[in-house]
This record gives sequence, structure tokens and C-alpha cells, in this order.
Amino acid sequence: MKETRRLIGLDPGLRSTGWGLIEVNGNRLRHINSGSISSTATLQVSKRLQQIHEGLTKVIESYAPDEAAVEETFVNKNPSSTLKLGLARGIALVVPALFGISVAEYSANKVKKSVVGAGHASKEQMELMVKNILPGCDPENSDATDALAIAICHAHFSVTSHKWHQKNYSSGDKL
Repeated sequence: MKETRRLIGLDPGLRSTGWGLIEVNGNRLRHINSGSISSTATLQVSKRLQQIHEGLTKVIESYAPDEAAVEETFVNKNPSSTLKLGLARGIALVVPALFGISVAEYSANKVKKSVVGAGHASKEQMELMVKNILPGCDPENSDATDALAIAICHAHFSVTSHKWHQKNYSSGDKL
């Protein structure tokens, strides 16, 4: 694993898909950029998914992340909304994969717990902690903030996982 890594967090949504890019060097995190990709509500779902695909493709081409992380879908009361979220999530999973980038998935509670310390943190608490962890960042909306939180979560868990494998398989053992 190289010393400095670029991680992209993705918060999928059909209306707006948030993205947040950070750089990780040891235990230091640095904000690179963040934003969101919106789709046009009046278009067919297929065209909206195409807009998200094209937007994420441009972001990945521009910033060349090493790894990606996506928030897992939670089931909500409206099956139609859940399905549409799942479609957008599929785009968020496949675009990095098309670039050969590994994609991790995290539940919303795991993201909140890793950033704030509580699995049921509010949007305001998340925004405050993301800005505290990544000084100087000012995400444009809650989707970008959530995407940065997903990237922070991945930075924590991917490093922990890597260190565990180094410790337990340092003698050249194979997994």
C-alpha cells in the first residue's frame, strides 16, 4: 500500500450524488475537493442515471482516486424511493470499478460512528466534525458533506485493515 492515497467517498442519490475526495498520509487527512452531481428531475430515470454516470466519470478522470467508498442503501418506507436510490447506488459502485478502483461499502451508522462517535448523529453534527477533521473544507451541501464523511470512514477502516494484515501476515503468509 503506497504511503499517500487518494480516497473518494460517494453518497449516491438520484437527485444528487455527493462526492468527496481526501488525501491520506499515515494518520493525516487532507481535503482535496468535494461537490455533488445533480440530475434533471424532468428526465427519464435512464437519462438521469446517465447524467450521474457522466458526472462521476469526469470527477474520477480529474482526480484519479486510488480507492472509493460508497454508502450502503438503507430500506425506507417508500419502495419506489428505495429502488431509485439503489439505481443511483449502482452507478456509484460501477463507475470506480470501470477505472479499476476498489470500492468499499459502509452503512450510514458506521460512517456516523467513525466520524462523530455516535451511530445516530445529526446532519449538523456530521458537518461540524467533517469540517473539524478536514480544516478548510466547506462542502457545498449535505450530499458533499456525507461523501467526505464516507471517505473519512474509509480512511480509518482501510488503514486499520491494512495494519491488521501487515501484523498477521508479515511473514509472507498468504491470505
